[in-house]
Amino acid sequence: MSATASAPVTGDLPTRSGTVMTKSSTLSDEDAVPAEDTSEVTKLFSERLQAWKHACGYLEDYIKATEKMHHSHGKEYEKVLKTVSNPLKEGHHFDQNLGGVAGMFESIRSNTTGIANANFETEKVLKGTVLPIFERLHAEIKNKTKELTKGAGKGAKSVDKARNVTQKHIELLGQQAAAFDSTGGKVHAHEDPYLLHRGVRHRLNKQIIEENNNRQDMIQVQNSFAQFEAHVLQTIQHGMGQFNQVVAKQMDQTKIMYGDMTSTAQQIPADFEWNGFVHRNSDILIDPQAPPRSLATVSFPNQDHPSTQPLIAGSLERKSKLTRSYKAAYYVVTPSKYLHEFETDDDLAKDPTPENSLYLPDCVVGALDGAKFAIKGKDVSKGKLGVNISTTHEYQLKAHTPADAQTWYNIIRAAAGQVTTELPDASVPTSPVSPNVQTSQDASLNAALAEQKHQQSALTTEGIATTDNVAGTTPATAAPAGATTTAPAAGTVPVATTVPAGTAVSTSTAVPATTTTVPATTNVPTTTAPTTATMPEKI
Repeated sequence: MSATASAPVTGDLPTRSGTVMTKSSTLSDEDAVPAEDTSEVTKLFSERLQAWKHACGYLEDYIKATEKMHHSHGKEYEKVLKTVSNPLKEGHHFDQNLGGVAGMFESIRSNTTGIANANFETEKVLKGTVLPIFERLHAEIKNKTKELTKGAGKGAKSVDKARNVTQKHIELLGQQAAAFDSTGGKVHAHEDPYLLHRGVRHRLNKQIIEENNNRQDMIQVQNSFAQFEAHVLQTIQHGMGQFNQVVAKQMDQTKIMYGDMTSTAQQIPADFEWNGFVHRNSDILIDPQAPPRSLATVSFPNQDHPSTQPLIAGSLERKSKLTRSYKAAYYVVTPSKYLHEFETDDDLAKDPTPENSLYLPDCVVGALDGAKFAIKGKDVSKGKLGVNISTTHEYQLKAHTPADAQTWYNIIRAAAGQVTTELPDASVPTSPVSPNVQTSQDASLNAALAEQKHQQSALTTEGIATTDNVAGTTPATAAPAGATTTAPAAGTVPVATTVPAGTAVSTSTAVPATTTTVPATTNVPTTTAPTTATMPEKI
């Protein structure tokens, strides 16, 4: 005691670190009051729980987005269904039984409806079954965070409080120890470093107990965290398994439905629709086994009307105006009293348009000379009757035989407006003269030709009967009995133009003889010529 009191006082004040040095502190590296924050572990666990909570939230959002997607897909498939919901246009062309195009579209409608419903069902299952799994897990993580805050957080606060108390007593011990050195050991009783030292140890013990208790709590939290994270992960795995099961089922259903559409279309036989179409329209379609149409078997209204049957038809030769040779053509005398000239009797190769058409009542027919006779008139094939402005021409015709010529002549003479005794010859064409006007030129020309005509034959100018028939050529009903045509008055000589000396006359063109057909029951119209007829000049 006296040794302690007699110790010399140094001028240096004791440092705080020296005053707190104790035997226990020198034997350990641990500080009485650790510098670390006891809440760091709690914060770390809290952050980890927050990370798990966010991960769970992401999964919830994913499930919700997938749920909305399937809802949208269902709506879109309903729009797709509308494209085939209406009945097929011209649907009667397809067989309505299963196995055809109509059945294929029915399969498309039903399977598309099924796909839309499958998406809506998937939406409901995700919302009612899968999403609640992650929502419950999210709630568990939140509860775990609350437990950590209330449990481990409360222990950390107790440790911090105990450390603060210990730290205050340690600082007080340091102050009194320094005062003890400076005052030579004179201190108050309650400030005795000895008492303070024991107080520090007491409070340090309480601090350590709090720290150890908190440590045990944190160890339990750590251990429970390992189990909790395993539970969280297992729950996530279970939820994802349920999610996969739901969406995979929907995808399998979609695949099956699309496969059914394709299978239905591929199973249609190639000739199924065609055979049905032919069967349903057999009364309209063309029968390939039926014979083709023939003109001989076709009939039409007025096909056999009397006005359509020719009085006579056949081949005649007409003298050309330029070459003066004869050329064969097909001629027809119709009940309408027309003499039509055609290139051929073929009605099928081209439209049978007449080359020339003579209205016989407006024509003058000359005398028959063997197989030849002449007709003077206007061609009306290019215009209307009565308004034709064409000039009068002489058509010199020749039949293949005199008998045919007689038949043609009798029928034409009966329909003609006038008949003369003028014989056809190779005269040079001149300007026509009206048959109703007797000119002075006619008188002089008649006188000049009188001697020439007398040498050929004596002409009879009195009435000539028109009932002469050629045996086997003209039927008895060709002209009414007693019908006559009066020839020009006696003394009147038909006008003729002589051929100048030295003029060459071309020979007729040889044409194969053809049979002239005359209907058996044809009635030849009778025409009475005027008493005196003056023929126009030949052209």
